[in-house]
Amino acid sequence: MSDPTTPPPYPPTAPLVEATTLHEGEDPRQAVLALRDEIGKVVVGQEGTLSGLVAALLVRGHVLLEGVPGVAKTLLVKAMAQALDLQFKRVQFTPDLMPSDVTGQLVLDRTAADGMRFREGPIFTNLFLADEINRTPPKTQSALLEAMEERQVTAEGVARSLPDPFVVIATENPVEHEGTYPLPEAQLDRFMFKLLVGYPSLDQEVEVLARHHRGLDPHDVAAAGVRPVAGAGDLIRARHHVDAVDVQPAVQQYIVAICRATRESPSVELGVSPRGAAALLHASKAWAWLSNRTYVTPDEVKAVAKPTLRHRLVVRPELELDGITADGLLDSVLATVPAPR
Repeated sequence: MSDPTTPPPYPPTAPLVEATTLHEGEDPRQAVLALRDEIGKVVVGQEGTLSGLVAALLVRGHVLLEGVPGVAKTLLVKAMAQALDLQFKRVQFTPDLMPSDVTGQLVLDRTAADGMRFREGPIFTNLFLADEINRTPPKTQSALLEAMEERQVTAEGVARSLPDPFVVIATENPVEHEGTYPLPEAQLDRFMFKLLVGYPSLDQEVEVLARHHRGLDPHDVAAAGVRPVAGAGDLIRARHHVDAVDVQPAVQQYIVAICRATRESPSVELGVSPRGAAALLHASKAWAWLSNRTYVTPDEVKAVAKPTLRHRLVVRPELELDGITADGLLDSVLATVPAPR
């Protein structure tokens, strides 16, 4: 059984591929599905979380991973970066981190015509890991907004494009932990998925210890045998396949009905925006493609609804005190909004 807080694992893997980019004309699904086998060399379990990360990659979506320390959030992203032939950079977000430490800044350069040049920050990469993003103040968190939405950074009036592909994966500890800052709603809305990373099962935790006993070094995923099995070319071709997945008008109306129901709920202070509805559409298409479908069914919509929408809802404060959660409200919405046949 998969964790209900994350999407279910996608279908069984295809055989491993030898090249970082498949030959032209081959199905890029092979390379995408092979990611799971590679990451499984260092990460035990977390299949649903991995599935969400892969689906987001296919539709240029950013991902927020939430979980207590020590449940392999950072390790999972490092292993994915190793399994992808893409540039990867990581920034540890701290209370004293400045926006320019992430985006870059103008510096003196006597060789430049105007005596200044732009020094790119770590955001100029393919896969950017914002580790413990909620440990830095909102001013620095907000430095990511333009990069995540428009895939560019503007400094001194000049817009500089980010590489393609460009994906932000952020980790955070739950807000009730000391020393954290809640992410602004505008920031949360830029993430396609919010995935909740929980503790492993008993058997999985025993396997974690067994791997450590055999000498696994979680700080060196390459030494564990993780190798690149997919590259930018595979992702670009896969995106073309995902874009071609059909969504019938009835399913589109179903997605809109789900999102509008969150706005009409008396338990919700802020419902899902039209951007959230578009995110649910794209996430459903990616999920259908991973499930080897050429069209979206209501089942795909339901499978990704909670990770796509949970962070876009604001539950009324008085109800939060009674234990009402965004996931609980979405369960109610999904149970009451009729699905097309």
